[in-house]
Amino acid sequence: MKVFEKFRLAIKKSDSLVCVGLDTDIKKIPQFLLKEKNPMLAFNKRIIDATSDIVSAYKLNSAFYESQGLAGIETLMETRKCIPSDVIAICDAKRGDIGNTSKMYAKSAFEIMGFDILTVNPYLGTDAVAPFLEYEDKGVFILCLTSNPGAYDFEIYGKEPIFKRVASFANEWNKKYGNCGLVVGATMSDFLSDIKGIAPELPWLVPGVGAQGGSVEDVIKYGGENLVINSSRNIIYASSEENFAEKAREEALKLKDEINRHRKNI
Repeated sequence: MKVFEKFRLAIKKSDSLVCVGLDTDIKKIPQFLLKEKNPMLAFNKRIIDATSDIVSAYKLNSAFYESQGLAGIETLMETRKCIPSDVIAICDAKRGDIGNTSKMYAKSAFEIMGFDILTVNPYLGTDAVAPFLEYEDKGVFILCLTSNPGAYDFEIYGKEPIFKRVASFANEWNKKYGNCGLVVGATMSDFLSDIKGIAPELPWLVPGVGAQGGSVEDVIKYGGENLVINSSRNIIYASSEENFAEKAREEALKLKDEINRHRKNI
């Protein structure tokens, strides 16, 4: 099964476009978990157990795990194993380098850690992206238009903004490989229709909703339903008490319900 077929099935099964970002910071998890052998893993597992039936994807930002050394890498891999097989597992590592190096990054994410989809930086061009796309049963989300203020430095700069060229190239890569999507920031509502016009069939991974202030309504208006909307801090840190997993579920449900209200209008 192609990974974006699994992506759409996950959305259909859960009736949800919610992606929970497991950007787990050891300094922010409930203090009572610190007595556990692996506090980060215990935190992640309880979040997953509480939400896996109401979300379509989880996104693990590798930096939060790499910062903990070997133990953190082990936690990343063990957390991946906790994600149900019918829910999409995304590694957010923004990899991208010359061809031989990209091959090793791809092997790490897909073969060793077993993620479904990896975020990829296209800055080095086609030969740097191809090693990721060559995994036929895996997928990539290409950084197109990110949600941070610095996106204006390069991505949106000039008469022919880079994000449009990235979307165009990604659209062509997808015609060849069939496993390419785009990272599109919710805070960039002025440009969402441009991206949809250039690459209308490509799925989106949408950060920037919640703490960053992006609009769910705009994302659904321009992006449709072939996407997942990521929320990290608003969900996983909804409580620092023993009920943190239950509160995380409540926040995930709130986001799911908000998204689904707007889905009815498209």
